[in-house]
Amino acid sequence: MANEFFNVSKGRPHEFWRRVVANDPANSAIIGILLKVTEADATLRDYATVAAIFGGSNTECDFTNYARKVWTDADLSNPPVDNTNDRVDGLLPDWVIANAGGALNNALVKIVLAFDNDTTGGTDANLIPIMHADLSQTTNGDQLTVRPTTASIAWRAT
Repeated sequence: MANEFFNVSKGRPHEFWRRVVANDPANSAIIGILLKVTEADATLRDYATVAAIFGGSNTECDFTNYARKVWTDADLSNPPVDNTNDRVDGLLPDWVIANAGGALNNALVKIVLAFDNDTTGGTDANLIPIMHADLSQTTNGDQLTVRPTTASIAWRAT
């Protein structure tokens, strides 16, 4: 499973996480987006906005009951500093989608996490992509649990 940062966000995941937790600005959030078609990682990492991602040949999922996930300050906490292992892990709560697919199914290939500084008025042009991770799940109408890694670690700074 490849986890990779977008070039525009390298060195910034901790900043984005802390801003959401501090509600700075108000209505900021981390947004989860699922892709069913994606370009090569070398191309994907160069996009500076979510709008640019979809200006390429990437396609967002559209399976039954899909909607982008919004994690706000109520869902996240500041990443803990692990002095024993000399790292900081950004932990992301599981994204659970009930009855995912069924009438319309998708094979999921990537999750993209993005920073939205205003969930009340932003557009894809305002969303800053943070990281993407490979997925290999297919919807079938059952409950779907999505996470960037098996340990729900969205990013790790070492």
